[in-house]
Amino acid sequence: MEVHEVIKNRRAYRSLKPVKITQNLIHDLASAAQLSASCFNNQPWRYIFVYEPSKLKQMFNVLSSGNEWATHASMIIAVLSKKDYDCVIYDRVYYHFDTGMATAFLILRATELGLVAHPIAGYSPKKTREVLGIPDELEVVTLVIVGKKSQTINPELSEKQQKDEDKRPERLPLEKFVYHNTY
Repeated sequence: MEVHEVIKNRRAYRSLKPVKITQNLIHDLASAAQLSASCFNNQPWRYIFVYEPSKLKQMFNVLSSGNEWATHASMIIAVLSKKDYDCVIYDRVYYHFDTGMATAFLILRATELGLVAHPIAGYSPKKTREVLGIPDELEVVTLVIVGKKSQTINPELSEKQQKDEDKRPERLPLEKFVYHNTY
């Protein structure tokens, strides 16, 4: 699959069915993130791949209302970082940007492998920290929900979420975010 095709195929589906999680799969996804660019090659990202059934079940308790669909995940990836892991040049702080790029590489690789890798904001960082034993100095940037796309619509989805399963949510036109030479 070409990069452009992978980008076009990436979707934040919520109707999931199980997929077998192997050490090879985890290594493959982590290796994609490892190749991402970062300021001075600091590589500020850290990932916790949660797939063991009892630990995964504990992670379902960190999800916010509206993300019940994620209880069908085969794996949840906790994305972590901290400011001190990356460049701070004057008032420019890079760790979120660099961690986001690496996570995008991971998500695109998952897409290429036929998986859904859906990043979410609907979770409790505090509960995530407790369940996974994450030190206070690390920030929980996001959770990535991983599974296989199901052809059956998950009944836990809201009406809007169900619509989004069938049709990609509308994207902003380029004219709304692309500028030439000046703002």
